[in-house]
Amino acid sequence: MHKELYADVAVIGGGTGGCAAALAAAEMGRTVVMTEETDWIGGQLTSQAVPPDEHPWIESFGCTRTYRRFREGVRAYYRRHFPLTPEARARPDLNPGGGGVSRLCHEPRAALAVLHEMLAPHVHAGRVRLLHRHVPVAAAVRGDAVTAVTVRSLETGDRIDIAAAYFLDATECGDLLPIAGVEYVAGAESRRDTGEPHALEGDARPDDMQGFTYCFAMDYREGEDHTIDRPRDYAFWRDYRPPFWPGPLLSWTGSNPITLEPRRYGLFPGEGGASLWLYRRIAAKEHFAPGTYDSDITLVNWPQNDYWLGPVIDVPEEERTAHLERAKQLSLSLLYWMQTEAPRPDGKAGYRGLRLRPDVVGTEDGLAKAPYIRESRRIRAEFTVLEQHLSKECRGGGSSGPNGSAAASPAAETYPDSIGVGCYRIDLHPSTGGRNYIDISSLPFQIPLGSLIPQRVDNVLPACKNIGTTHITNGCYRLHPVEWNVGEAAGALAAHCLSRGAKPRDVRNGAEELAEFRRLLAARGVELAWPVIHAV
Repeated sequence: MHKELYADVAVIGGGTGGCAAALAAAEMGRTVVMTEETDWIGGQLTSQAVPPDEHPWIESFGCTRTYRRFREGVRAYYRRHFPLTPEARARPDLNPGGGGVSRLCHEPRAALAVLHEMLAPHVHAGRVRLLHRHVPVAAAVRGDAVTAVTVRSLETGDRIDIAAAYFLDATECGDLLPIAGVEYVAGAESRRDTGEPHALEGDARPDDMQGFTYCFAMDYREGEDHTIDRPRDYAFWRDYRPPFWPGPLLSWTGSNPITLEPRRYGLFPGEGGASLWLYRRIAAKEHFAPGTYDSDITLVNWPQNDYWLGPVIDVPEEERTAHLERAKQLSLSLLYWMQTEAPRPDGKAGYRGLRLRPDVVGTEDGLAKAPYIRESRRIRAEFTVLEQHLSKECRGGGSSGPNGSAAASPAAETYPDSIGVGCYRIDLHPSTGGRNYIDISSLPFQIPLGSLIPQRVDNVLPACKNIGTTHITNGCYRLHPVEWNVGEAAGALAAHCLSRGAKPRDVRNGAEELAEFRRLLAARGVELAWPVIHAV
């Protein structure tokens, strides 16, 4: 069956950036069709089961108003629906999981509920239509514009032609770009092409990109045995010793991301080394009334289950499927190793009380609905963000002053076309090219509008991790608040262009149009510049 749909804006991909894009366009009065490959919108926040990675100032600055609404919505959701302790309920900075990675660690289903609440008025008014379990398969192109995108249902095989004025690529891998003929870059650039100190020497490698991860949730029930069946590929992963790693991947020793020296981990606090249990804990038992949780729940997105044996972008489908399956086997093997063979401080082996929690991630196998993809295809943009624009090392070092100020410190590049801000270390995980971490101190940065404008195509915009960054700078532009900001700006830009009868590149390159668009973003609560803050 072949159907047709029409909207002002088509958002292809319903991840974190896609949701922000759809919300912005709808709030500005435009009709939106948003597709999503899984049955959960939200991407990193939900189907990939990744608690937010955020900068230290997120509670007071450094995100858009709608992202702050999302964060406060999660807290309100817990206060409405969970029996919190009086102490936890009273905390304005409630962190349900108390995880160390963020000031707001929460279960994926809470994020999913809040995203649907935020979109609900527009869905019910008919401005937003959601198509779950649909993927893009073709595009109709006329000159430098896309006129329609065809999506296919993964349930029925039916196809839908979506005609729109603007198409936003919010897929996790930038899947719309090759379909629509938008020029893009994948993988690692060469130093001679970008001048970046940490770029590859020699030739660029399009197949060399950050590893991805199948996350999973687990709790711990002391004295019980919840050992899963031995995974099919367990023998391989148990014996696997990456050449750049300090020992077996399945062990309590990994690489320090910054120094690359061996780093000791422990499962629970007090077992020696950094506690992995606390790192991405999404439910802290002590924050809830007795009997609510039998155990804490933690999210496993750890060094031991990063998969880097091959890319899933621009490879044959058979190869892509094989890597996805091997990544699942790695995550299941990590769990099985922890349950059966992991060394314990008491001299025993294995924590058989570790229990996989498929209910938390909404799947039968207990793994997240989708892999956590750290690196996407990236548009060839009017402006590309380089390491030199924001690395503390490249910008001249610097030290912080009183109360975190840094009057004498260097700053990241200031962009006259800034459409948002972000901050995170340049954090690249081991790559499919067999390289270890690249983890560099960065400065609080801006998001230039030029990084959202394709060099040629007029009506396709990136709305997540597919903006004009490099392999290096993707490492700090890929996190939740920045992806949300990018998506929101893309959705607002499409709506603004429709109202003004202008093209996105006209907005960027015309002084009056750019000023008007930046005023619009500021009125929406998009922060366009940082106060003076030191590096992270």
